[in-house]
Amino acid sequence: MREAPPHVTEAAVLAVVRDRWWPDADDVVHLPVGFGAWHWRVAAGGRHALFVTLDRLGVHHTADSLEATYAGAAELAGRGLDFVVPPLPGPDGRFTAGFGPDALSATRWHDGTSGDASFTDAQARATAELLDALHAEPPPAGLPRWHPLVGPDLPEQLGARTLTPWTHGPHGETARDAIRERIDDIARWTADYLRLAASTDPGTWVSTHGEPHTRNQLATDDGTLLVDWESLRLAPRERDLRYLANQGDPALVEMFDLEWRLDEISQYADWFEAPHAGTESDRVALGGLLHELTREADHSAEAHARG
Repeated sequence: MREAPPHVTEAAVLAVVRDRWWPDADDVVHLPVGFGAWHWRVAAGGRHALFVTLDRLGVHHTADSLEATYAGAAELAGRGLDFVVPPLPGPDGRFTAGFGPDALSATRWHDGTSGDASFTDAQARATAELLDALHAEPPPAGLPRWHPLVGPDLPEQLGARTLTPWTHGPHGETARDAIRERIDDIARWTADYLRLAASTDPGTWVSTHGEPHTRNQLATDDGTLLVDWESLRLAPRERDLRYLANQGDPALVEMFDLEWRLDEISQYADWFEAPHAGTESDRVALGGLLHELTREADHSAEAHARG
């Protein structure tokens, strides 16, 4: 997120890091990167650093499913997939620490550069190679399984919620009007999505990163790394391949394009119906909502990367 969470202090983050990972940690700085979670750089003696993440629970994860997800990423890295940047275990072997209603995790800091979500030809080829290796690896036991992220009642819910004004922040009415204008389209997208989701064959599912665009890649001196494994799921491989042109089953690529669009609309509706202050994150979120409501069907990384 672009702003530090108002309900969290840097001292509290540092205390958990000292307790769980690095007792000698002595410096913490919020990082205005990514979207949907909060991040800090925590250092020890100016020599070593961790990338610390606060994931919100309740939308896509429970505490148990997030722990299983990060344990799966650590297992994949331990098997030799050296492009996987896994979280670090604490003294009890767990990869997450409860932090109020949410969960904190930490990975080792890696110096590198990320992209802008678009792919050059060389990046697309390199990403395809990483995904081939990931998809060929037997899935870790206990890995959370993909399931449809929205239900058939989404259009009806949004239609009812947008009947009355959203006045708890500066972007509420803009968001409400935009959603209300596209209710018929949302109904059609939802029906198409659920029809396609029902046709998937769980026997063919593989470990998928979920968001392998270049903003979740680090180009380092040792090669390309994939970060942000919160979205790791057992799922059709098209969940990853939708980011690459002309890859996978076109029907399933379309399904995951619809899933991204509908899940984003649903989350942004929650965002702007609730109190908000007009921050930079609010501005980015509004742009994301309007984009998903109006864009043409698009399976490229640019259509699926907010961070």
